[in-house]
Amino acid sequence: MYQLVNADGYRYPGQETYVLDILPVATGFATTASDQTLSLFDPLRLSQGPVKKIRTDHGNLTAAKVYSAADSVVCTTGENGTVSVWDLRLDPSNSQAMQIGGNLPGLLSLACSNETNAVAAGTELANHQASIIIWDLRSPSAPRTQYNEGHSDDITSLTYNPNHSALLLSGSTDGLLNLTNTLIADEDDAVQATFNHGSIHRAGFLTPTEVFAASHDEKFALYDTADETPHTGAATLDLGDVRAALGCRYLADVVAKQGGMGAVVGVGGQDQEMFQLIHLSKGAGGWGLDRDTVVGLPGAHGSELVRSFCFYDEQQMVFTAGEDGCVKAWRPGS
Repeated sequence: MYQLVNADGYRYPGQETYVLDILPVATGFATTASDQTLSLFDPLRLSQGPVKKIRTDHGNLTAAKVYSAADSVVCTTGENGTVSVWDLRLDPSNSQAMQIGGNLPGLLSLACSNETNAVAAGTELANHQASIIIWDLRSPSAPRTQYNEGHSDDITSLTYNPNHSALLLSGSTDGLLNLTNTLIADEDDAVQATFNHGSIHRAGFLTPTEVFAASHDEKFALYDTADETPHTGAATLDLGDVRAALGCRYLADVVAKQGGMGAVVGVGGQDQEMFQLIHLSKGAGGWGLDRDTVVGLPGAHGSELVRSFCFYDEQQMVFTAGEDGCVKAWRPGS
């Protein structure tokens, strides 16, 4: 195993703050935390603390996604049913560009498509209904589309297809992973593919048609949305429980690499105080994990979980965020 060393870090002040997300943008990277803040960091000056820090007003901050990395615009959402759009180039007092929603159930998930000016949010189950609500930011006073029938429980994951921005992947604690064509209003016709994976924790695209899903009980599989026979297709790669398959305790996230070059799977073990990055790639025999090029982050975030990670290949740096209240930078040792 190739190991990186902890080169820099920042600890949030106060007790029991979880750092939830790391979102790379042009001006650095943004983080969200359980103290309800959105922060911007300079990756090369991590220990100096946030360049900007914004207190959100969602009640409880549940999700954040990049709307435009080039423009450093991100969206956040939470339990009060609102979505905020933030321009991190601006002073924190003026950085909220827009707030939409309200009078909605708690929102648990987000997806953004800068190409189509769209923001989608997934609700918790309320009054026997869980909805996907989509706004056009050019006319945000009312939703453009709303789907109420695709899922029967909390909608925990939303991701737009980066190659076909009308296609939205949604996952729920009802166990279903749906691919929806958001140009079609009728829900029966809009859902293009459905996979029954188990309560969805993370999901996303690896290629224009291939997706991954990770469940709350640590089951991991890949599916091909182009497989039309049957409509509810079988997994193209099924690792089952990653705890047994990879000798870990949890899967934190899967981050796709640029240019369709596979993805990096991040797994950890609190008892071992270790976090590992494993390359997922597609060869002649299909998808597989490269066990020979595992990158280890020894010490990780101690006995606490890693919640999010990102990597900068050109700088050979990895950043992690954890439930110990820390953001850490990792790089090859000298």
